[in-house]
Amino acid sequence: MEFQFTSWADIPLEQMSDVISRKLVSGEKGMVAQVFIKKDGVVPLHNHESEQITYIMEGALKFELHFDSGVKEVTVHAGEVLVIPSWVPHRAVAVEDCLDLDIFAPIRHDWLQKTDGYLRRGETESTDSATA
Repeated sequence: MEFQFTSWADIPLEQMSDVISRKLVSGEKGMVAQVFIKKDGVVPLHNHESEQITYIMEGALKFELHFDSGVKEVTVHAGEVLVIPSWVPHRAVAVEDCLDLDIFAPIRHDWLQKTDGYLRRGETESTDSATA
C-alpha cells in the first residue's frame, strides 16, 4: 500500500442498526472509525485482540470494563479519551447522542468483513434491560 488520502465527507455512512452507524478507514495495521450512537444505544459486551483508543468528539459514552478484579465503569465525555487494552471485555451505553472516534491496532477484520453481528442488533438501554 502506497498511501491513502480521503475526507470523512467522502466515506459512506454504514447504518449498522437504528441506533449505531459508522464510517471507517483502514490501513494494513491500524484502523480509525467514526461511530455514531444515538442516546441509550448500546454497544453490547464484547472483546477483541485490538487495543482500542476511543476519543469522544460529541456527547458521552458510559463504559463497563470487565476485569478479573471486577467491573469498572467510566463515563467518557466530549474531549476525553479512553484506552481499552486487548481482550478486555467491554460494553458501552450512549448517555446522550454520541460521536466517537475509535482507533484500533491491529485492524478489526470483523468490521471489514461485516461479521460484527453484536453491533447490528440495535439494542438500547431500555430494550437491553428488559431482556436481561
